[in-house]
Amino acid sequence: MTLTLASSSEDGFTVIKVDGVLDATTREQFADYLAAAGPDVVLDLAGVTFMDSRALGLIVHQWQTSVTQGSRFALIGVQYTTSKVMWITGLATRLPLYDTLDEAKRALA
Repeated sequence: MTLTLASSSEDGFTVIKVDGVLDATTREQFADYLAAAGPDVVLDLAGVTFMDSRALGLIVHQWQTSVTQGSRFALIGVQYTTSKVMWITGLATRLPLYDTLDEAKRALA
């Protein structure tokens, strides 16, 4: 299983583009990348081909840490077909999900 992570800076946010599988085999790589991301993060999950509950747990932890620290956090490009675990757990209605980076930036401004 492969996972490609790339980050860029945009208007004060670290935008992390995630491509590939988020599961037990890529959990450590994803966790390390998130830990180094900085305070204001947008995760672009449009390239995710599969997500398991462990990866969702990392995302929820990052979101909770951001909220606790007064930072900004958003998810963009989330697809039901590859991230069903978000809907199954009910977290899709709680997490800050946006279709595009512009929508996320406007909502978090």
